[in-house]
Amino acid sequence: MAFTLELGEQAPAFELPATDGKTYKLSDFDDAKTLVVFFTCNHCPYVIGSDEVTRKTAEKFADQGVKFVGINSNSVNTNATDSFEHMVSRMNEHKFPWVYLRDESQEVAAAYGALRTPHFYVFDENRKLVYTGRGVDSPKDSSKMTVNDLENALTEHLAGKAISTPITNPLGCNVKWDGQDAHWMPAEACDLVYTNA
Repeated sequence: MAFTLELGEQAPAFELPATDGKTYKLSDFDDAKTLVVFFTCNHCPYVIGSDEVTRKTAEKFADQGVKFVGINSNSVNTNATDSFEHMVSRMNEHKFPWVYLRDESQEVAAAYGALRTPHFYVFDENRKLVYTGRGVDSPKDSSKMTVNDLENALTEHLAGKAISTPITNPLGCNVKWDGQDAHWMPAEACDLVYTNA
């Protein structure tokens, strides 16, 4: 079995606390025609460098029934700035158009097979995976971006077309797994797309 969810697989359920004081389950988003679940955090330069692009994408598709859910699974023992308190202050400062959830146990990150921050998963109306991977091709410096894979995937999916590039490698810092070195990744975690690089 692959570490990361594969195309066509069902979105794993979750029940996690959010920065707005509520707890959210996957079923709370049943009204979303398309659901984007992405693993993110507070400190990663790839997240910080591309959050405003992600915001524009979320706002662009909001009136087409697309909802975004951000999940921070990083261990605070690896990076203290990924604490829930820092999540709350970050949302208060930036007012991103998504709910921001805390996956303290890292069980949700493991269920989805999150590799990096950010790592995006797009699910259709039946919550089957139709796209996984990066948001853009230059998340650390979005001014150098040439491809917005997430936006392209959503545009094609909402138009009823097959997504032309449904899998890309997420670009960013690896998920900070508790009790492990900051750069550790599970042995079964690997690139989603094989390259010769």
